[in-house]
Amino acid sequence: MRIVACLNGDRRPGAHPSLPVSVDQLVADAHSVVEAGATALHVHPRDPSGAESLEPSVVSALMERLRAEGPDVPVSLTTSLSAESDPWRRYDLVQRWASPTLPDSVSVNLHEAGSVDLVHLLGDRRVAVEAGVWTVEAARILVATGIEVTTVLVEPTQVAIQDARRNAEAINGLLDRAKVRTPRLLHGADATAWPMLETALDAGYDVRMGLEDTMRLPDGTEAYDNAALVAHAVGLATTTA
Repeated sequence: MRIVACLNGDRRPGAHPSLPVSVDQLVADAHSVVEAGATALHVHPRDPSGAESLEPSVVSALMERLRAEGPDVPVSLTTSLSAESDPWRRYDLVQRWASPTLPDSVSVNLHEAGSVDLVHLLGDRRVAVEAGVWTVEAARILVATGIEVTTVLVEPTQVAIQDARRNAEAINGLLDRAKVRTPRLLHGADATAWPMLETALDAGYDVRMGLEDTMRLPDGTEAYDNAALVAHAVGLATTTA
């Protein structure tokens, strides 16, 4: 089972006292979460102002430091439209990422405009793709296009736990009927983060946890940092196993 630490997401700087934004903070956090039991990292690169960015210079600076000074685990970056709202400009930026500092994988949300073209570009560049599937319609895109991905990220975005569970069940049901054998990772956000993690563990899926998904532990108290969230997730995974 993979336990992915999602370090920052699209949260604004200062949303949590320990939210890593700068490259220095991200490298330090990467070591902390791996020591806590994470087996991979997922990061939203940030420019010097703290805003999300897919600019080649920003991505290169981050990946150079993670490769040189970070832990030896796979690194996934986002390509979400939250980081670049224009899908055509996003395609151009990713196309210009420097080969020596490409990430191990990237997440591509299939409901977003230009997603399939972006997946094909990444395949040409030999970067693994994790397909972000938020809805049944996005799952249908995955099945209908036959695009090659290494992981299906089942990501229900509903606020209510039962609604998120129903959406995840519908997505997984469609993938099962279509005989999609690609490994799956299931996660929620905020109020659904821990319930979805428990559902994922019960189903034998990969999991992720970090300040991108929630800033609180299951009892509602604010987590000290990413490592505290990952350590709790690892404890739950160990108990379930």
